[in-house]
This record gives sequence, C-alpha cells and structure tokens, in this order.
Amino acid sequence: KRTQRACKSLFPQLSTSAHTMAFEETLLETEEKMQKSEEHVLHEFASVRTGKASPALLENVKVDVYGSEMRIKDVATITVPEMRQLVVQPWDETNLAAIEKGIQKANLGLNPAAQGKLLRISIPELSGEQRQQFVKAVKAMAEQGRVAIRQLRRDALEAMKKEAKADRVSEDELKHDEGEIQKLTDKFIKIIDEHLSAKEEEILKV
Repeated sequence: KRTQRACKSLFPQLSTSAHTMAFEETLLETEEKMQKSEEHVLHEFASVRTGKASPALLENVKVDVYGSEMRIKDVATITVPEMRQLVVQPWDETNLAAIEKGIQKANLGLNPAAQGKLLRISIPELSGEQRQQFVKAVKAMAEQGRVAIRQLRRDALEAMKKEAKADRVSEDELKHDEGEIQKLTDKFIKIIDEHLSAKEEEILKV
C-alpha cells in the first residue's frame, strides 16, 4: 500500500489518466442507457391514439394464438391504406378472430371489422374529453422517462464516487465529472420534454 501511494505521488498523471478513461466509459454507458430510456418513451407515445392511423397503435396489442400470448406485429401485417384507417392481415387466417378479440379487449376505443381474410379498423375522431385523457397519459409516460433518466444519473454519480475514492481523485476533478453527468441528464430531460410537446400537439390537433 505504501509503495502504491508512493507511485501515485510520484506519477499522479497515471492515476488521472486511468480515472479519465474510467469516467469516459461511465459517461458513454450512461448516455447509451439514457438513449434507451428516451426510445422507450417514444415507443410508449406511439401506442397513444391521435387523430390519424398508425401501425404502432396495434403493434404491441396482445392476442391469444397457438396457445400463448403474442403481439399482433408478430402474427400479422399492419398497413395504413387511408389516413384514418388501419388494415390487419394475419399471416395465418385462422388467427383472424383471435386478433379481432385482442383489439377489442385492448380498450383502445377501436372496433375492427372482419372483411374476408383481413380486419379493417376505422380510426374515429377523438372527442375533446378523449384528447385531454390522452394528453394526461403521455404526460405520465414522459414523467416515467424523466424518473428513469434521473435514476441513471444517480447510478452514474454513485459509481463515479466509488471510483474516485479508490483512485484518490481530486475534489475539482470529481466536481467536473459530476457537472458532465448533469449536462447529459439535462440534455435527455430536454429531449423528452420536446417529444412530449410534439405528441401533445399531435393529440390536440383537430
């Protein structure tokens, strides 16, 4: 231990360099995780109805087929022939009734109509009350995203402080690193806020 301390005092740049590399790795890893949180929020937003048709409304709806629960996107093709219409074509036509039932049970306010080997779903105009409910829902989704981002920030700071303690990093270096983590956090919180504003505008657009 005495020899190790002596080496650190004689060659402080070695410790600093190792710390810099470790910090950059933590920063990159944290950024990747925050990006995944952002992508999750966008995925959640896509499942919320607006005034126009989108395959994302149905992609993750669960249906009971082949003795198990599967997502519609894994058993059928979803297309948008018109701005307010979706068409679902099962790869196996025997699953048509199960898909129709799954959409009805999903409480999306959609009524699929069977036409031969496919389902046609008209997207009704949203009422003012529905629009407000959906805005409330996306705000909750955005807040969950912010909470996830802040948790990643806490995890990164904790890991960084442990690393700093082990490597005898200076207080100034630690403050700088904390600042960089905070900048990253602020960046992704802002991105989520921007996605929320765009989604709210889409929902409220008549």
